[in-house]
Parts: sequence; structure tokens; C-alpha cells
Amino acid sequence: MQTPRIARRQLVLGALSAGALAATSRDLFAQNWPERPITFICPWPAGGTADQSMRTLCTVAGRILGQSIAVENKVGASGMIGSKALASAKPDGYTIGQIPISVTRFSQLGTLQADPRKDFTYLARTSGQTFGLAVPASSPFKTLKDFVAYAKAHPGKVSYAHAGVGGATHVGMEEFASVAGIQLNHVPYKGGAEALQGVLGGHVDALADSSSWAPHVESGKLRLLATWGEQRTARFKDVPTLRESGYDVVVDAPNGIGAPRGLDPAVATKLRDAFKQAVASPEFKAVADKLDAPLLYLDGPDYEKYVNAVYAKETVLIDKLKLRELMKS
Repeated sequence: MQTPRIARRQLVLGALSAGALAATSRDLFAQNWPERPITFICPWPAGGTADQSMRTLCTVAGRILGQSIAVENKVGASGMIGSKALASAKPDGYTIGQIPISVTRFSQLGTLQADPRKDFTYLARTSGQTFGLAVPASSPFKTLKDFVAYAKAHPGKVSYAHAGVGGATHVGMEEFASVAGIQLNHVPYKGGAEALQGVLGGHVDALADSSSWAPHVESGKLRLLATWGEQRTARFKDVPTLRESGYDVVVDAPNGIGAPRGLDPAVATKLRDAFKQAVASPEFKAVADKLDAPLLYLDGPDYEKYVNAVYAKETVLIDKLKLRELMKS
């Protein structure tokens, strides 16, 4: 008959052995990962600017990792359907995806049933977007000054198309309107492509979007009144930023890549290294230049700090712009 001391010792040894086996199993998994293709969730439609940039990154990162990374488009709810799918996925490194920075806003507005401060593993911030305000070439608004002056004289009469309530283009325009002291009539569409057609078709006065307007500005169909970044874009260097025009508003909505919470740290390191190389690759730089997407790379830990800082800023902005009320209207 075992003494209580011997029984306790055997239990401890058994627990230690089980722990050692589990640790060994995790180490082997991380060493051998990836052993099969990886799925990348893109929360935007195929062919759009975000989709194009993410596909290029996945091609390069897959080559570095030695496994293909297949892009799966899960669209809807201003990117939140794909974001929720990513947060809910198994954290085994075989499901990763793009995390729109708007998760910081929509999680607080209740559209995303996940908390970006704790439900994702952050791998890399990649690039920004060039947002701008454009009008048809036939528009009486020749400059941003004309646009603001008319809007001040006719509150609520000037309409603008955007890619969805609560998204970067909608919130960016409302922030600009607040700073400019004007009231605009926002017209939501299901995405940037539809918003663009609304303006080209003459149904809306102006377009607030990322660079979907670029080829139409170059062809003379649209006139670009302002861009929204920290600096002027090289492609349209004669067009001022909102800040240069006297409105302290900057919107770049950087794209980022992440995984579900609970990802093995060794696997996360492999993914971080692969996407760091992918962002620096000539292939990605070529696509970023074509899309007017400034490189805004941050490694995973710094990217997570950035997301937390934006979350705090969004808390203030939601109240300031009364976004909860706008979401219901």
C-alpha cells in the first residue's frame, strides 16, 4: 500500500511528465509549422484596393514560409463580417487575415462582437490608404474653399457618397464637416466601387473614398479637391491636404494583418518575419505605388500599441460626432 507521500510524489511526477509532453508537442508543432496551406481572410470584395494589396503580400509571404496563402473574401458590414470570422477562428496559424483599423470603432458601436484589445494576435501593420474628396469635372466646386463656402450657405444641401456608415470615409468626412463648421448630406453605398458610380452617374455631389477616384481624376472625369493624409500624395502633388487647407483632419486607415488570440508565440514570430519581408519586397512596393498606398509598416507588438491608442481616440470621436445616432439614422 502506497503512503500518502509516495502517492503525492507520483501525482507530481505525472503532472510534470504531462506538462513536458505538452511543451514538447507545442515545440514540434511550431518547428514544423506550416505543414499545409494557410487561409487569409480579406474582409473586402475581390478586386478592391485592400484586396489587391493583401493578395500581393500573401503571395510573397507564402513563398517565404514555403506554403501557399489562399485569400478568402468574407465581405459585409463594413469589413466586420470578415473581422468576426478571424476573431472566431482556431488560433493554429492556419487562419490569418486583414484587420481593418475600424474594428476599434465598430467594436464600441456594437457592430463587431469582438474586442480588438484582446481578441486578436497582431502581426504587422502594412500600408495606409490615400483618401480624398472628389467631385465631377462639371461641378461648380473648383476648390475645397468653394465646396465649404457653398455648404455653409446651404446646410445639408451638399451630398457626398461613401462606402458605408461608420467606415473611414464616412467618419472622415463627418470629422472634416465638424471642423469646417458645415452640415453635409451623407449617402451610404455598399462599397467604394458603388459610391464611385453614384458620383460618376450624377446622383451625388461628391465622393469620399480611397483612391478609386484616381484614374478618373487623371482622365478628367473627376476633380480632386483634397487628400486626407499627413502629406500630399506624389501622384497628385498639386492637390492640397485637408490639414494644409486649414482643417486639422488626417485619415489614413492603415491596413494590418493578424490572427486569432492565443496563437503560439513561435508561430506568430514566423508570420511576423514573413510579412515584414513581404512589406519590404519590390512586388508589394510596386502595388502600393499603383494604389497610392503609403508604406506604414509596424511589427506586431508596436502595431498592437497603435491599435490600443486608436481605440482610445475612437472612444472620444464616437461621442463627439454622435456616431451612435448616425448609425441608427
